[in-house]
Amino acid sequence: QVQLVESGGGLVQTGGSLRLSCASSGLTFSRYAMAWFRQAPGKERSFVAAISTSPTRTYYADFVKGRFTISRDNAKNTVYLQMNSLKPEDTAVYYCAADTWGSGTRIEGEYDYWGQGTQVTVSS
Repeated sequence: QVQLVESGGGLVQTGGSLRLSCASSGLTFSRYAMAWFRQAPGKERSFVAAISTSPTRTYYADFVKGRFTISRDNAKNTVYLQMNSLKPEDTAVYYCAADTWGSGTRIEGEYDYWGQGTQVTVSS
């Protein structure tokens, strides 16, 4: 049974940082592209960042470029999202997702597995 479990969310002030983690089990992690999506209240879920299988390439939504960094540790079956210079508009539930042999697509429907999400709240 595949599980993706996000952690690291919380409440932070504008300009602060958080590091999200997504620990996976039940899959051969190195074979999966991994991504982060987010869903703000009243809005649709949207792409944040993705990282492909090896050789790794990373992809970002325009609104997080230069502030967020996605990385993966295949030995720990974990993907991370380092979020710096957080803004109130970054407030959302953040989800990780896995795409078999994926290249790091921005298309939500391409992802096979999803976590339950972790709440990130940025206060002004």
